[in-house]
Amino acid sequence: MQKLTVLAAEGEPSPVLPHTSEIILGLVAFLLLLGILWKFVVPRFEKLYTERTEKIEGGIQKAERMQAQAEENLQKYKDLLADANAAAARIRDDARIEAEQIREELRVQAQEEAARIVAQGRNQLEAQRAQIVAELRADLGRTAVELASRIVGESLEDEARRRGTVDRFLEELDSVSAPAKK
Repeated sequence: MQKLTVLAAEGEPSPVLPHTSEIILGLVAFLLLLGILWKFVVPRFEKLYTERTEKIEGGIQKAERMQAQAEENLQKYKDLLADANAAAARIRDDARIEAEQIREELRVQAQEEAARIVAQGRNQLEAQRAQIVAELRADLGRTAVELASRIVGESLEDEARRRGTVDRFLEELDSVSAPAKK
């Protein structure tokens, strides 16, 4: 250390310490460079920083708006889906009610048709019964006239007498069979 102090005192330049004029010139150059940077570069960096900050904040706001819009659309979709489900339920209920009405109408029509067929069958049976009774009466009348003519021994060929005899016989049969039917 002593040697350094001695060398510095002698006027020889120090390899570690720069010369005073170099320090001043370096300091002026540094201050000039700092001034230029401060005047031209720093405002641009600040401007870029501000723009980027605004862009990021705008992106965040835009993302928040889009999120809100997405939630709103989701709620609308849910509402529409609920409305569609309610409409489908109403349609199913209406179809079920309509099916019940159609089933009831068909049942009533079937009952009416069955009643009509039964009534028609009864009418046909009554008509056939009346026809059979008329045929039986005619046959019975002829048979009765034959039997009566055999028993009496005389001919009952006379039409008027025969009709009167047959009609009396049939009236007696009807009067005997009428209390039995009741």
